[in-house]
This record gives sequence, structure tokens and C-alpha cells, in this order.
Amino acid sequence: MSCRGPLAALTVVVFLLGACGRAEAPAERAARPPGGAASAPRVAVSTVKATRRDVPVLVTATGTVAPLSSVDVRPQVTSVIEKVHVREGQVVRQGEPLFTLDSRVDQANLAKAQAQLARDQASLADLQRQLTRNRELLAQGFISQGAVDTVQAQLEGQQAAVVADQAAIDAARVALGYAHIRAPGNGRIGAITLYPGSSVQANTTSLVTITQIDPIAVAFNLPQRHLGEALAALPGGGAEVQAVLPDVRGALTGRLQFVDNNVDATSGTVRVKALFDNPKRLLWPGAFVNVSLTLRTLKDAVVVPQAAIINSARGTIVYTVQDGKAQLRPLQVLYARGDEAAVSGVQPGDTVVVDGRQNLRPGVAVAEHDGAASSPP
Repeated sequence: MSCRGPLAALTVVVFLLGACGRAEAPAERAARPPGGAASAPRVAVSTVKATRRDVPVLVTATGTVAPLSSVDVRPQVTSVIEKVHVREGQVVRQGEPLFTLDSRVDQANLAKAQAQLARDQASLADLQRQLTRNRELLAQGFISQGAVDTVQAQLEGQQAAVVADQAAIDAARVALGYAHIRAPGNGRIGAITLYPGSSVQANTTSLVTITQIDPIAVAFNLPQRHLGEALAALPGGGAEVQAVLPDVRGALTGRLQFVDNNVDATSGTVRVKALFDNPKRLLWPGAFVNVSLTLRTLKDAVVVPQAAIINSARGTIVYTVQDGKAQLRPLQVLYARGDEAAVSGVQPGDTVVVDGRQNLRPGVAVAEHDGAASSPP
């Protein structure tokens, strides 16, 4: 009995303590203040301000530099080169002399035609004098009308001969002009492989190639869905096109000048060309460049970083910060390029969460720091 008494008392104490503990836990949970969530640690996020500005809508592609004209100069007569007036790589203007061919035969033909003209003009003058005398004799009754008509016919025939002689002189001068080959347009001289003494064949031998460098064109393919916008921009001087060369700092600016007549059925693209001023000759025929075509401009668009946009089951959203708490904002992306996007559903000046958004829920308290340094300008 003495041994069982203390043991029983200990069991009662343990039971009472356990009962008290079980009764206390629900009471504590019921008494927990509703603001307990507010004491939870804030979620650290970085934020930027949504801005308002004009946003150009761009289409990028790889283009090929193409000259506006490239002329293969060939002689129009068979002859021998007498003189070369240009050097390889020289920039020439329209009308400048390129080559002189041996023209002695043409000069002789011209002199012969001029002599024939002089002879026929002398005969014409004699017939004019004869006709004048015959008319006087006809008036006095010494000759018949038939004699006068005969001289009149001879005079008219001689007049036609003089006209033919003048045409022969013009033809001889044209042939003589073929001996002096001039630049058909502005451009840069290519390789010269013929020199004085070289024989050339009419319309066969290539003397030199003249390629127009300034201005110059860049050709590239435009997706069919942008065809209407490109055509609409042509009457106003063409949409702006920028070309970027890998070894040149900055971009060159040109204008869209041409849209092809048909869409390629295989690729679904249409060939277009932009015109660029090229005084420094940075764009070279045949070179590849990266081009961007400005189709239109979104005026006063609201811009946020693309890193802030979330594609969720509820649609496209962003988190903004208001009164220290996260707020969910549905939005629509109007245009996205690079690190930025033009959107609707956010107002300029709204604080948008960029980093840490994966840990947010609506109403969660946040500790924000400015993320502008890490966000796009």
C-alpha cells in the first residue's frame, strides 16, 4: 500500500498536466490575433516605374546591299584601244571619258561625206541659177514650159541628194562618236583588263563595269502580314529603315523605296528595297547587313520591362506595389521587343515588380528596392 500510494499520485499529476495542455492549445489558437500574417517577413522585390513614350514597331531582317545600277560598258564598234582615261577604283561622273578607240577610218568616212555634201550643194546652186534663167526665158517666150519643168525636177532631186549627204555626215559623226567611250552614269570603276593596243569587238568585249555606290539600296524580305503597312508608308516618302554593320558603330538610316509585285509562295515574304545615302561608302554591294524597318509608331505607349510580365493561367499579368503590398494587374501586351514591352492595363508611374515576383500573392507585404539600374532604359 505504501508503495502503490505515491505511484498513483504521480500518475494523477501527469494526467492533469496532459489534460491542461490539450485544453490550452485550442484556446491559444482561438486567441491568436487576426493580424498574425502581418508579422510575417516581407517579400524582397525590385521594382521600376512604368513609363510613357513613343514606341516604334520594328521588323528585323538580314538584308543584302545592292547597287541601284551596275553597267557593263562594251564598245559599239570593232576597233583598237588608243587610250585609257581612268584607273581602277576611280569614281566617275556621267559623261567623263573612259576609253578612246582608233577612229581614223571613221574620220576618213566623215571627211568623204562632207566632201560629197559640198559637191551636191554646188550642183544644187547651179540648178537654182538655171531654173531662174529658164523662168525668165519662159516669160519671154524663148523656151517651153517643159524645159522649165525639167530643170525644176533636177533641182528637187539635187535637194534630196543634199539632204541625204547631210544624213550621211550625221551617221559618220555617230560612228566617230563610238570611238570616244564615256561614263553612262555616276559610279565607281571596277577592274580594268584592257589597255592601249588591245583589240575590242563590237558589243562583245567588256571594257569595264561602273557600279553606283552613292546612293545605294539594301534589299531584304518582309513577312506578308506586314505588306499592307509597308505599302501604306510608300507614298509618304517610305518608312524608316536602319542598317547595322558588324564593324561599324551606330546605324545608318534610309527609307523604304520599293515593294515587289508578288509574294513568294514558298517563304510567304515579299522582296523590298530601302534607299541609303552612302557618301562614306560604308555599304558595299553584296555585303550582308542587319536591317530594321519601322512600320509604325505607338504614340504615348506605356512601357514596362518584359521581365515583369507573367503568363499565368489567368492570362497575362504583372504585380504592382501599392501601399507596401503587392497588387495583381491583368494587362495586354501591345508590342514587345528586346527587354521592353508596350502594354495596356498599367498606368504611367505605377510601380511594377521585376525581380521576386515568383514569391508574390495579391496583398502580400513587400520590401522593395529600385531596380531601374538593372532594367532597360
